[in-house]
Amino acid sequence: MPTNILMPALSPTMEKGNLAKWLKKEGDTIKSGDIIAEIETDKATMEVEAVDEGVLAKIVVPEGTADVAVNEIIGVIAGEGEDAKSVSAPAAGGAAPAKAEAPKAEAPKAEAPAPAAAAPAAAPASAGGSRAFASPLARRIAKDAGLDLNAIKGSGPHGRIVEKDVEAARKGGGAKAAPAAAAAPSAPKPAAAPLASGPSDEQVKKLFEPGSYEEIPHDGMRKTIARRLTEAKQTIPHFYVTLDCELDALLKLRAELNAAAPEKDGKPAYKLSVNDMVIKALALALKAVPDANVSWTDGAMLKHKHADVGVAVSIPGGLITPIIRDACHKTLSQISNEMKDMAARAKARKLRPEEYQGGTTAVSNLGMFGVKDFAAVVNPPHATILAVGAGEQRVVVKGGQPAVATVMSVTLSTDHRAVDGALGAELLQAFKGYIEKPMAMLV
Repeated sequence: MPTNILMPALSPTMEKGNLAKWLKKEGDTIKSGDIIAEIETDKATMEVEAVDEGVLAKIVVPEGTADVAVNEIIGVIAGEGEDAKSVSAPAAGGAAPAKAEAPKAEAPKAEAPAPAAAAPAAAPASAGGSRAFASPLARRIAKDAGLDLNAIKGSGPHGRIVEKDVEAARKGGGAKAAPAAAAAPSAPKPAAAPLASGPSDEQVKKLFEPGSYEEIPHDGMRKTIARRLTEAKQTIPHFYVTLDCELDALLKLRAELNAAAPEKDGKPAYKLSVNDMVIKALALALKAVPDANVSWTDGAMLKHKHADVGVAVSIPGGLITPIIRDACHKTLSQISNEMKDMAARAKARKLRPEEYQGGTTAVSNLGMFGVKDFAAVVNPPHATILAVGAGEQRVVVKGGQPAVATVMSVTLSTDHRAVDGALGAELLQAFKGYIEKPMAMLV
């Protein structure tokens, strides 16, 4: 029996992806574990492995196709003894009678999407008690529009309800949800403030002369950055704390450690940067001030047991934040080498989702550009982010006398719901202690 290849979910939140490239062509023999395609998410390009063996009979979704829904049929494999040429290809986005097997991505090690017989466990029960089989995006749109999913016919794989089905029902005026059963009286929830939309595209374009600009469509990464940071600034009450750290002792220790680095394959085994030591200092500070190592949710505060530090890395078209997990328990050389590896793979868009999703805090360093100080935007679920400026020689007062020291200004942005001013100041003081007495990071 032919096997359908489904668009895999490369992360828990993925709903769509771009089918960047097919690495096999129709008629090619496929073995389990073969890399058959490349899928682009907003921040990474992932290789997809086959889980079945046979012949690639049909390519349903051609390479270069954008916004392919998770669980949509992208190809068909003919099994042993089957004539690949006689296999009929279902229409893109449609269901097929063949058994469905989702290919697995090299990472993360996620399970294949559930078949039609088992709707997602998170599917809310309808008024009638049954569950509709629908994509997460379709559910969200239906909920916002007040539509009953059970009254909508799905056109996706195995009858799955997808975005276009809900949009069609909304435009047609049907599938209105039945009134909810009476519940115990409760205080009404305040409506969430809508995200500011700003002027329309056409309104903006009218401000400029025709032909005086080039129109460059947003890619997935830029759209994701815009959406997340807009939500962050509109939903997180930001609070900022700034202080100066003297770097002379840290720079001296860094030079000594780099000079003492053993050789490996004719090169130093590590080369520490100031940013590597900043990552370690922030992780140790969170360990010293655990009440600041938190994430806000409406129901509870999540107090983390590990300090996982994200580091903002600029890549073509945007930025990404690879995460140094449990950074307070790693050596400086481990942090340095791990950071160099992930930064290189980030720029090639080869990071796995678990390497840049989550984390408990982040560092954004613009010191290499000569920036003295700035304030960064908190990236949820983090409650803090540290903005690091350039180290520069300044005149300071020591023992009542002027002296010259290398000083770095840092600004901690906090989610004031989770980390208030005094707690943020305590965290920064702990950070400053490790920066100015860096030997404490080695013990």
